[in-house]
Amino acid sequence: MNKLPLSRFKVIDLTRARSGPTAVRQLADWGADVLKIETPDNDATEVGSRTSPDFQNLHRNKRSLTLNLKQPEALEILKRLVENTDVLVENYRPDVKHRLGIDYERLRAINPRLVYASISGFGQDGPYADRPGLDQIAQGMGGLMSVTGLAGQGPVRVGIAIADLTAGVFCAMGILLALLEREESGAGQWVQTSLLAAQVAMLDFQAARWLLAKEVPEQAGNNHPTAIPTGVFATADGHINIAGSGHELFTRLCKALDAEQLAGDPAYSSGKARLHNRDQLNAAIEAITRTRPSAEWIEILNRAGVPCGPIYRIDQVFADPQVRHIGIARAIESPEHGRRELVGQAVDLSRTPWELRSPTPEKGEHTDAVLSALGYDAAAIAGLRARGAI
Repeated sequence: MNKLPLSRFKVIDLTRARSGPTAVRQLADWGADVLKIETPDNDATEVGSRTSPDFQNLHRNKRSLTLNLKQPEALEILKRLVENTDVLVENYRPDVKHRLGIDYERLRAINPRLVYASISGFGQDGPYADRPGLDQIAQGMGGLMSVTGLAGQGPVRVGIAIADLTAGVFCAMGILLALLEREESGAGQWVQTSLLAAQVAMLDFQAARWLLAKEVPEQAGNNHPTAIPTGVFATADGHINIAGSGHELFTRLCKALDAEQLAGDPAYSSGKARLHNRDQLNAAIEAITRTRPSAEWIEILNRAGVPCGPIYRIDQVFADPQVRHIGIARAIESPEHGRRELVGQAVDLSRTPWELRSPTPEKGEHTDAVLSALGYDAAAIAGLRARGAI
């Protein structure tokens, strides 16, 4: 099998919680040699216990080294590792790395080729730089909660940590860009993103509605804000999603529903008209969809070229034949936990695909091996451990 595309890169992972580990997971799954730095004296994590599904899913394909970075001996070990590292990722509050003496400027002096990546709540500087940042705070400040949920319901958070996750993915993309640029310049650089920046970027067309047209988007529930009819419709045994916006799709939808009179109704003759009369159009469609089970409508509408699909619980997602075919749930064997499945990557490469190579390590599992490779003998390692540095 070909080497994985990132197998030549070494990464130091100083991250916690979700955004930083998400960024590092992208690198690890594609082959990077990731060394996760953990504190030796605290078993707590920010995403549940170490054996929780969340922690196990975030930290696969890594090695674990314990370092107490408040001690000079541990800092010296980190700096020795940095000498031969390509990437370091951290998501401390902006001031912490400076207090520890491991900020970009100081580590760049050790290794000018280092790509140093930081994720913060609100940015490395500015009026909110020192505030603690969490996903839900960013969802609110980034506008997402104002457009999520039913009209008049009040702010609603998204059901996943969308700001954390997207900040992690954006950070990984920035790291890869910096590594590509380094091939020409020979120099590393500081990659920065934040939960707030990621959340605002993910507003996408909703943000463009304000920036370009000065429209303030509001909650639209399960309806698409501008593409009508697109939303959730009740059936004889549940609910389905239908997307029938635009003249061609709307015409196909009406024909498949045996309701061609709707396509000819002046109230629905244009996108603007359908938006204005959305509620009555949705009610007319739903009166028809309620007459048959979901599976029948999904078959009928997809055969007619109208996007339509089920609305699954999470267990149903992974039972779906197409999801199983994609193979995004991938099994791995763990000495401690046996065979288990983890969520994989959403991108495949034809020659060098991502892979699960190793389960989430036990805390400090690779400490002795890493220090031995740096030249520490057994007595020196035992001394470091006795003094609480590792």
